[in-house]
Amino acid sequence: MRERILTLLERNARMSSADIAACLGTEESVVREEIRKMEDEHIICGYHAVIDWNKSGEEKADAFIEVKVSPQRGVGFDQIAEKIWQYPEVSSIQLISGAFDFAVFIEGKSMREVAMFVSEKLSPIEGVLSTSTSFVLKTYKDNGIVIARPKKDERLELS
Repeated sequence: MRERILTLLERNARMSSADIAACLGTEESVVREEIRKMEDEHIICGYHAVIDWNKSGEEKADAFIEVKVSPQRGVGFDQIAEKIWQYPEVSSIQLISGAFDFAVFIEGKSMREVAMFVSEKLSPIEGVLSTSTSFVLKTYKDNGIVIARPKKDERLELS
């Protein structure tokens, strides 16, 4: 049942426990208790909205930064990861396989702000060997939700 509750909440964090119970064919109190337990166990770590910032009128620059590090003896990657996630600009950090060690997603107000974050905060961290920054130009799908649907070409409909 936990997996089914988590899947429903992942698709729609605003789904009520009554609606989840109806989908699962169980009592609402059972669902509420399972959600509470999963929050206490930190399985459910938070709830958020998926926003199309391009339509909000707010200036925003998102970036994906690949970071190569030298892991520290006895603590591996965890200590460097903790230093990185402490910054409020960092929205996500994952340990990855491949040429780099971390995938760091950050949110800034401008490309310049992101560049300053990399040069003044991220790169100077002890153990950081190199970075590669890519800016998000357009988001098509986020957390399983389609953000930008292609517009139909009206010229094709006339033929």
